[in-house]
Amino acid sequence: MKTIVRAENAGFCFGVKQAIEKAELAAEETVSAAKKAELDTEKAVSAVERAKAGKQGRIFSMGPLIHNERVTGELEAKGIQIIRSLDEASAEDRVIIRSHGEGKHLYELARQKGIELVDATCPFVARIHKLVHDTHKQVVIVGDRNHPEVMGIFGWCQKPAIIVSSYEEAAIVEEDDLFVVTQTTIREELLHEVVKAFEDNGKKFIVNNTICNATSKRQRSCEELAKISDLMVVIGGRNSSNTKKLFEISKKYCPNTFFVENIEDLPLKQLQKCNRIGIAAGASTPECTIKEVIASMSDVALEKNELNMNDLMDEIEKSLRLPRGGEIVTGKVHQVTDKEVIVNLGCKKDGILPASEVSLEEGQTLMDAFKVDDEIQAKVIKTDDGDGGILLSKKKLEISANWEEIVKALEDKTVLEVKVTRTVNGGVIAEYKEVSGFIPLSQLSDHYVENAEEFVGQTMEVRVSRVDQRRNRAVFSHKLFLNEERDKLVAEIWENLNVDDVVEGTVMRFTDYGAFVDIGGIDGLLHISEISWGKLKHPQEVLKIGQKINVKVLAMNAEKGKISLGLKQNQPEPWSVIDSNYEVGQVIEGKVVQIKEYGAFVELEPGLDGLVHISEVAHKRVGNINDELSVGQIVSAKILEIDKERKRISLSIRETIDPPTEGEEEAAPAREDAEPAVSEEE
Repeated sequence: MKTIVRAENAGFCFGVKQAIEKAELAAEETVSAAKKAELDTEKAVSAVERAKAGKQGRIFSMGPLIHNERVTGELEAKGIQIIRSLDEASAEDRVIIRSHGEGKHLYELARQKGIELVDATCPFVARIHKLVHDTHKQVVIVGDRNHPEVMGIFGWCQKPAIIVSSYEEAAIVEEDDLFVVTQTTIREELLHEVVKAFEDNGKKFIVNNTICNATSKRQRSCEELAKISDLMVVIGGRNSSNTKKLFEISKKYCPNTFFVENIEDLPLKQLQKCNRIGIAAGASTPECTIKEVIASMSDVALEKNELNMNDLMDEIEKSLRLPRGGEIVTGKVHQVTDKEVIVNLGCKKDGILPASEVSLEEGQTLMDAFKVDDEIQAKVIKTDDGDGGILLSKKKLEISANWEEIVKALEDKTVLEVKVTRTVNGGVIAEYKEVSGFIPLSQLSDHYVENAEEFVGQTMEVRVSRVDQRRNRAVFSHKLFLNEERDKLVAEIWENLNVDDVVEGTVMRFTDYGAFVDIGGIDGLLHISEISWGKLKHPQEVLKIGQKINVKVLAMNAEKGKISLGLKQNQPEPWSVIDSNYEVGQVIEGKVVQIKEYGAFVELEPGLDGLVHISEVAHKRVGNINDELSVGQIVSAKILEIDKERKRISLSIRETIDPPTEGEEEAAPAREDAEPAVSEEE
């Protein structure tokens, strides 16, 4: 018995799927804007107005969005043209950055040219860009130097990176103190080889394993399936790096492995000889291609040339029997008129399919939809239409099939795509093909909806929450779908987030003890003590709601769903770099933050305070320091002493002030009689 097994994690990965969705949305927006511009141009009166209204940009992809000709062809049909350089675009145009990413220079050039960028860079690739951009070490990229992802990473390095793709290349690297990152789609074995080369040569290095988890899982599942298969089919584009690696892995464990780009490449003869067939697919392979290949493989069978007597009797019996009402029949179109289609059902009566029982598009006729000898399916309404024919309906067949799909979606908890057509009391009516369903107001979104009118005309994904087919009722929920998608995103973030990662977040809300920051779907706590090296009374002293900030992951607790973040860690602790910023004798400007009987504390910078002893406030004798200074006052002071062991700084304001002239008040006593300097903590 022939068995076809599909490997887990085959097909589009998260980054590719996101890139396709962003590209399709950008294409839709561009088409919509073009139509509006065309309409505005028609309405414009003057030539100047017409020129202004008609100025509408194009949309491009910076190189093929993914390495799959079928997908790029479909995107091109939607208006997305491929360019190799920004010189091919101009102001008013939109350019999509593909999932592989681009170098920093391209972003700067786009700003100069006034070109809008739609950034579809894979989040995992963007993380690598951030890593190499933030380090001053010598970056080593493990990967294919000609791959667009590697070229993009190279373009974010502070200085030229070294690219290696083997033990031998890593072994001849002369530089030291290396910062290693990887192309997301390489084999993990290659990273191990490079690390061994550095270890063998005594190199000092830091390894950032930036191989995508999805890539590792895809390669492992391909390897496991190849070990137990008679024949392996690896589906993907010829230029796809990750698909080539899958082919190499599969070939290693199953010599009978074939690289297939589409169904035309299937090795039909070899398939007939094998019983257990495995299927693997690259990250840029669309689901439709995978299904087409599997369907074609399922149809492979030896042709039968014999027709026995039982088969002949079955054919005769079929020709004599008339179908019953409600039965689904298959036949060939015999004749097409403006009003009806005559169908040969292989029995003594013809089927009659009226125009009223066919779903036609606007302006379409029966002659457009059907041709003689077409094979069609329909549902029997009556076995006698009054003129000796069998009355058929394609609408009722479609509705029945649609109901089956809805019921199956409820059972399997799968997602359907519906279109909202109108509002009703308590919600909206949404159509799934030929079936109408109800979406309650509370299930239209994951937030409060005040007016359902804004959803009319929208197409949205829904989960089926209830079905009553006898009463022709179906209830859908868009909220369930949104919650599930958010849960998936949150799970993916948890899986790929690590302690010490630096990520971009948005300040969402404040508490007295800190701020909550959204880091892509998950809220993390930025405690008030982790915001600044200085002391804060409230987070809003330095942060604003909606502000974008880069935060460091300090701790993670998946069980409790809690993440602790830090902001001050992005800057060095002031005492650790004090020798670089301050020296004895230097005059600084600071703010008075606290006043004691023995002196005033002046903040040089957040986290770094110095003491101005009362004897160093003025040239005159000061009895009450509050008469001379106030909290919040900006003063100039001279650094008298820096004690790094006790973390104390002594300051003098009087050293920055001209001494009094003769006749003025008596000068303050000498410092030998003054109290010793103390820190704020004492």
